[in-house]
Amino acid sequence: MDERQDEYYMRMALNEAMNAYDAGEVPVGAVIVLEDKIIARGHNLTETLRDVTAHAEIMAITAGENGLGAKYLRNCTLYVTLEPCVMCAGAIMHAQIQQLVYGASDPKRGYTLYNAGYLSKLVKIRTGVLEEECSVLLKNFFQERR
Repeated sequence: MDERQDEYYMRMALNEAMNAYDAGEVPVGAVIVLEDKIIARGHNLTETLRDVTAHAEIMAITAGENGLGAKYLRNCTLYVTLEPCVMCAGAIMHAQIQQLVYGASDPKRGYTLYNAGYLSKLVKIRTGVLEEECSVLLKNFFQERR
């Protein structure tokens, strides 16, 4: 994918993050792309569902697998506004997602804190796509709640 496509799909993930923001959820959004088409979307729903596993990535992976009628998401790219946590990194690996693109790093809970090479052997990773916009949305959300 080229830089413009990455930015386009990250903007779609940011739209999902805004849905989470509007619902009072931590504003993280994700989209899954297969053959230049968005096949799934998701955003954080942990408060709404009262489910600690209802992260944007998990919601999108579940929607993608259900939409394709498949257990795996091979040849797919996951765009997410925030670096995945360890749980989500495990789900990405198990879903056999080919590429991960994320915007903002997560210095408190991101998977790279625990094992930076965990996914990179299996998944092509790009970071920092629309990083500033992804970070500002999160910062604004938490500042409003303090």
